[in-house]
Amino acid sequence: MSIVESEKLTDSEPDQIPVVPSAPMANGDSIPTAFDPVQLRAGRLERLRAMMAEQGYAALVLFDPNNQRYATGSRNMFGYFLRNSTRYVYVPLEGPIILFEYPGSAHISTWLETIDESRTSKVVWSAVNQRDNLSSDPFGVEIAELVQEHGHGNKKVGLDRCALNLARSLEAQGLDVYDCMQDTLHCRRIKTPEEIACLAQSMAASEASVAEVEAAIKPGVTENELFAIMYGEVIRGGGEFIETRLLNSGPRTNPWFHEASDRKIRPGELVALDTDTIGCHGYYSDFSRTFHVGPGRPSAYQRELYRMAHDQVHHNMGILKPGMTYREIAEQAWKIPERFLDRRYPSIIHGVGMHGETPLVAHHMDFDRFSSDGVLEPGMVVSVESYIGEVGGADGVKLEEEVLITDTGIAKLSRYPFNDTLLGREF
Repeated sequence: MSIVESEKLTDSEPDQIPVVPSAPMANGDSIPTAFDPVQLRAGRLERLRAMMAEQGYAALVLFDPNNQRYATGSRNMFGYFLRNSTRYVYVPLEGPIILFEYPGSAHISTWLETIDESRTSKVVWSAVNQRDNLSSDPFGVEIAELVQEHGHGNKKVGLDRCALNLARSLEAQGLDVYDCMQDTLHCRRIKTPEEIACLAQSMAASEASVAEVEAAIKPGVTENELFAIMYGEVIRGGGEFIETRLLNSGPRTNPWFHEASDRKIRPGELVALDTDTIGCHGYYSDFSRTFHVGPGRPSAYQRELYRMAHDQVHHNMGILKPGMTYREIAEQAWKIPERFLDRRYPSIIHGVGMHGETPLVAHHMDFDRFSSDGVLEPGMVVSVESYIGEVGGADGVKLEEEVLITDTGIAKLSRYPFNDTLLGREF
């Protein structure tokens, strides 16, 4: 395989792929339009090992599927391993990376240049089969042997997520065990050019799916039917899955976070959605839109809500710049009118990568409860959130944009148009 244009590629593509062009909608002056999957993986692993050196880790043992993919590009039965601590990856600061795989599936990942060896997991269905007491010791012994071989006397090992018995088994072998989840997420906050290209391509596919949803909105269609269209288009566009089911209509737009149901939408209502799409090479597309159901024009109240949400998103995008602290963002953010405060969205911005990531910047009144301070840096990708709805109100409006932090400000990754009718821009 030479150059592949707009193919539905995954991390499991075994052929040599020098360049994968981005989808046409992802093109932009400040956004890379092509990426090399090998360089994608190499750049991430370099950042991960730089973090390990800085924090003094001899090795990481990664159970979280997102961290496994970040370190190696390998994935397998993603949803299953989110809830079962079976599959893990040993990443030493120096030495071979070893994948401990589910039985019979080593062939899925052994072609990857990031994986030096594959072994069968020691903890397959351990808790399900009530074998925790039998599997933890072999797990601990094997990891301890690897650390002794490659750690040069350093015994600091990071675990991102696993069963308590496994952590204790490592400690029983004399290793110093630390929770490395915050360290790995902090490492992932800055995106490489290849990651940004993945995010742009994922966004293009997600926008295409939303266009199909918008075209299908009419009285009588159900929320689930619209969600099925969005999900199907995401898969057809090379995506992997949608992380949430946030698509709702009419009175279910207020409060937010109702999941898609079998409710039939009616004339004059609003339909709101959040994409939350896992697309190109596992990267997240996260933008939100709200639509009006015809025939007829939206009410003055609906237009008021939409205008406020639109103003909130654009004001908050406008203040973002590198070097700005998270607390400064919270303090300078668009001020939500008092009657909408009770149903404010939890964050002003949040990081985007393989899922919702670091940072999460809450509103000023919530900052000390939900956020810690930090600094915006070039290479971060964040979603800018808005939800406007009030207690007792008939409607709510959800809008959201995804942007790249640049050396001078931002570059938009989301490009789906806003609703002219709800903005009062009828021509």
